[in-house]
Amino acid sequence: MNVSEQLIREIIKQALVEKLGAAAGENATLQTIPGDFVKKKAPSGVLVVKGDTVKTERFEVDGVSLKDVTTLDESPNMGPGYMELDHAALEWTLTYDEYDIVLEGTLQIETDGHIVTGHPGDMIFIPKNTHIHFQTPDKVRYAYVTYPANWADLL
Repeated sequence: MNVSEQLIREIIKQALVEKLGAAAGENATLQTIPGDFVKKKAPSGVLVVKGDTVKTERFEVDGVSLKDVTTLDESPNMGPGYMELDHAALEWTLTYDEYDIVLEGTLQIETDGHIVTGHPGDMIFIPKNTHIHFQTPDKVRYAYVTYPANWADLL
């Protein structure tokens, strides 16, 4: 009996679905990328980053931490990551465009005497060359996406 590679893949996928549930079967073709958080890549190049596994790292000021989640090889144009402020503030001039999507807490961005406040689910856009003051009255966690991706090289 001659069994095709495709048939073997389908049998394994079905076994995973039965054993681990539908989500495992859907993700069975994803490659786990080694690192300090869970990131998986489909053969097409589509990535999924498990946000709850991303641990941010201290950034310049106590109470401020961040973590980029893609490399320039994976995403040469846009730079995504996670940032947290814990009862902290950070003054910054952006040399790149940035979107911030608030996940938890309250993000306040002050510029030119005006405060923009974001809550969970809100998205804030900060244009290139804007001088701002990130702050929070509590603890905030948000996802950011920069353009271009190499934001740290532009400082």
